[in-house]
Order: sequence, then C-alpha cells, then structure tokens
Amino acid sequence: MNVDLKLKGGRVHLPSGPAETDVGIRDGRIVAIGGSLEAGETIDCTGLDVLPGVIDSQVHFREPGLEAKEDLESGARAAVLGGVTAVFEMPNTKPNTDSAEAVQDKLARARDRMWCDHAFYVGATNNNAEHLAELERLPGTAGVKIFMGASTGDLLVSDDANLARVLASGHRRVAIHAEDEFRMQDRLGERVAGDPSSHPVWRDDESAMLATRRILGLARAARRRIHVLHVTTPAELEVLGQNKDIATCEVTPQHLTLAGEEAYPTIGTFAQMNPPIRSAAHRAGLWHWLNQGVPDVLGSDHAPHTREEKAKPYPDSPSGMPGVQTLLPLMLNHVAEGRTTLQRVIDLTSAGPQRIFGIAGKGRIAVGYDADFTVVDLKARWTIEESWLASRCGWSPFTGMQLTGKPIGTIVRGHRVMWEAELAHRAIGRPVRFEAVEFG
Repeated sequence: MNVDLKLKGGRVHLPSGPAETDVGIRDGRIVAIGGSLEAGETIDCTGLDVLPGVIDSQVHFREPGLEAKEDLESGARAAVLGGVTAVFEMPNTKPNTDSAEAVQDKLARARDRMWCDHAFYVGATNNNAEHLAELERLPGTAGVKIFMGASTGDLLVSDDANLARVLASGHRRVAIHAEDEFRMQDRLGERVAGDPSSHPVWRDDESAMLATRRILGLARAARRRIHVLHVTTPAELEVLGQNKDIATCEVTPQHLTLAGEEAYPTIGTFAQMNPPIRSAAHRAGLWHWLNQGVPDVLGSDHAPHTREEKAKPYPDSPSGMPGVQTLLPLMLNHVAEGRTTLQRVIDLTSAGPQRIFGIAGKGRIAVGYDADFTVVDLKARWTIEESWLASRCGWSPFTGMQLTGKPIGTIVRGHRVMWEAELAHRAIGRPVRFEAVEFG
C-alpha cells in the first residue's frame, strides 16, 4: 500500500492493546496498521511508544483581551511541545465567548496560528440561556460551559432558576465549574491576608460538594448530561461515581501532583487555583477514585497569569496556573512511579474525551480515524526547565521537577508539528469536528 507517512517500529497503543507494528497515513487519516507500506516519508519510532493523540479538554488561552498572559498561538505551541494534539478552550476572555460572533472571532484568530486542533466553549449567561441550543451546535464549538462560582460578570450563573434555564436549552453535555458562589461569599472572612494556604479553607470541601449536588439534581430534573470539571475532593468523586448515567467528570494533573502542605510554603500564590490545591489526604483520595475508574478525563485547566500578577500578596493574587505543556509529562512520571497505568492515562486523555464529548474521528489509533499521535519515550529521564516552557507567562509550578517519561513527537492529522522539542515551519491546527454538530 502506498501512503504519505509511515510510523515505523514503535510500540503502538491500539484499542486492543500495545503492538509492535507500523502505521500508514494518507490524506491526514490512518489507512493501515501493519502490512507492507510504501511511504513518501517514514518516521522511525523504534524504542518509542505511539499513543493516540492527547486531547486536553480544558484550557484558557486568554485571547482575545488578555494576551499579556497567553494567546492562541503561544498556548497551542505549549500544547504540542507537551504532546497535546487538540484542545478545548474556555470562554472567559474579554469579551466573553458567549455569542455566535465571539465563536467566529476565535475561529478566525486560530486559523494558521494554532499548532493543534481546537474547539471553543460557549459561556452560559443569564442573558443567552434561551439561545444556547443554537450556539452549542456551531461548528468548532465544544459545547456549553457554566461557571457556578469563581467567575464574575455575565459568566457567573449561580442560582438554581437560571441554571435550570441553561440546562433546558440544548442537548449536548454541559461542562460545569462546581463551586457554590453563595457559600464562598459567606466565607470571604476565612481568607487570611498574605497566607495563600487559607485559600482551600475559604473555598472548602463543602463549597465544592454543595455545588456538585445542586447541579446533579438540576441536571436530573432537566434530563441533561453534565461534565463536572477539575474535581478536587474524594467525596465528590464518590457521589459522581453513583451518577454515571448523567454525569462525567475530570481531574487535573495539578491536583494529582501537588499537596497544600508542601505547595503553599514553597511556591505560595503560584500554587493558587480554583478549586484549590488541597491536602495530601485529598490527593490520595483522588488517586484512589482515579484507579477505581471514576474520572473520565484529564484536563490541564491551563490558566496562566504573569509572574507579576501571581507575585501579589494573597488574596490580591489571581487564581490559576499553566498546565497544558506539563499534563502528559506529569502523568508519564506517575506511570513510571507506579501510581497508575499507561492504559489508564490513554483512556483519560484520548478515548475518554472522544467518548463523552462525541468527537468525530479522534481518540484512538484505528483505520479511518484522524492521524493524531503522541510519541513518547517512557524511559527518558529529564528535568522541567523554564527554557522548555512555551507559555507566554514563562513559569510553571513544576519547574525543576525531575521526571521519567517525555513527549518526543506530536503528529496532528498526519503532520509532524513537533519532534524532539522542535516545531514545524507552520501551524496547521483546524477546528475539531463533533458528531452532534456534523450529523445532527
């Protein structure tokens, strides 16, 4: 068979399991696994593992309006350097992504600037609730995002009446930031000036659980599927595991890696995010439920701020940290240290996002699917250095961390966009396609 590109000699992670085989690509799609392949270009993957392309379904790339922190180009560059082939970008930009015009503006900005494939969430507001059924079906749209807390202005939908209006409009799965705004407002006095370790005291476990229970009840009443983002408490995962018919959920590498007892004394406000980095006991509980199969996806919640902003004394410091470039390296290191398996990481970063968001043609290495691959060296030992980071913010809470397992190559629809930390000559990212949009 004649193909455009052949991946040769790697350990390829197929739906049936890993196999030493070759993969043939033509016109951006997988056309053969194994067999005799005559290729225009061959990439030698001997000694490397070829994974389905990693999908990060929660990033904040800050454009338009906040480009001093990040933009679509720099965020996508960080993504592919970290082995990520597609991202879903969040709506809290300036202006918000809450209309058809705002979605079209982002898609236009992304064209020929984003290195990875991409989709954009529409932000739910009290004003656009009745239009969300139309907005969620726009090409290039990942669906609807609700901020129950931790937002300001129009993107905050905190009361049950308006949440019910949002859930009643449309059919696709709705992504939820589940923190209870009313409890957090009542607990503002728990913040201690100059002490970021008070952040999880203010935004406590109950703030998260109250919101999660509320949205589960509202979703069930509306018969609407939901996806609870960045879950930080084991108790929430236990409840979500009992509601799988209607709810999926996400955990982040940050909450699986950092613990408040260590992070706040060492990096202070640079560990501040929403929901917060909690205790080592919380972290252990997240790992328990991850290995029980409850979380469906890993998202980075990449949310960069400048060093100057993060260095402000708490609580004037903003919440959020970069993470798209370190998502896969951190998880490969957790695999190397025996906390989970590579197969579980693959499910959380490719098959999981495809399954719950209805992505068309991505998420597995199989004939007919997009030729998206993340090529990794599971044995590489290396240290995260600032010179490797591509995010405009220029920092990471994981700088200096020694890891085992490294992304070597990122291939998007048959285009080698990154190999051994070198980018291709041009950005070729295109909008992600969704079954609900493409096929009704």
